[in-house]
Amino acid sequence: MKRVLIIHGPNVNLTGKREKEVYGDINYEEINNLIKREAAKLDIAVKIQQSNSEGEIINLIHSAENNFDAIIINPAAYTHYSLAIMDAIAAVSVPVIEVHISNIFGREDYRKTSVTASKCKGVITGFGPYSYVLALNAVKFLEDSIGG
Repeated sequence: MKRVLIIHGPNVNLTGKREKEVYGDINYEEINNLIKREAAKLDIAVKIQQSNSEGEIINLIHSAENNFDAIIINPAAYTHYSLAIMDAIAAVSVPVIEVHISNIFGREDYRKTSVTASKCKGVITGFGPYSYVLALNAVKFLEDSIGG
């Protein structure tokens, strides 16, 4: 069974309460339940973490080494400027998939850049909470394509 660390970045815990026109009505608990259901279907064990702190997110990324087979991360606002999170992603050998609930490329100009994406295996953006479902399937695809 593959082990995947899910990292929700800042304010993701407020999903369903904030900017519903951007992030939708589904709340944080429902997103996590969706992730858990899809992971069970795919025979993937998930550990779900959320932090509003850049340093804590970096520590979570570091902790994945030798403990998880992949990371799915929604860096949220840190996507656009956190070189420290980008460096942490680059420092681990674990494949990382970046996800976003909204389509960052269809939003404000400052949100159209992801400094973290260049160190990730791939990016899934704009499919609402199903971005996480697609990312879990991508992890399964990576496993199958490399004989994992």
